[in-house]
Amino acid sequence: QVRLVESGGGSVQTGGSLRLSCAASGSTYSNYCMGWFRQAPGKGREWVSSISTLARSTYYAVYADSVKGRFTISQDNAKNTLYLQMTSLRPEDTAMYYCAGRPSSCLGLGTYSDNHLYNYWGQGTQVTVSS
Repeated sequence: QVRLVESGGGSVQTGGSLRLSCAASGSTYSNYCMGWFRQAPGKGREWVSSISTLARSTYYAVYADSVKGRFTISQDNAKNTLYLQMTSLRPEDTAMYYCAGRPSSCLGLGTYSDNHLYNYWGQGTQVTVSS
């Protein structure tokens, strides 16, 4: 079992930056896939980014077109923490952001964005971007 706890959300103005963190505890895996999703009020859950890890040393990161070039996903294995660095934030980035985990790689699945791929979810952290 894995527990995920997000932090780092807040309120910023357009063009601002935030860094979200997702601390993982519990079982550990050599191959895994971690992702960030978001959900705005009245909308469905939207995939943002994922990073797939092999043997805890090789990483493949992918991004939704809406955040590509502005957001960066990364992880610190020593701290068991996933990050999402968000820059050039826009009002449309306003949402609850969720961390998700899968105890195997996402490589070869053909998709990273299906939320059913992920077994573990955090409670979310709110990001609000004002114009």
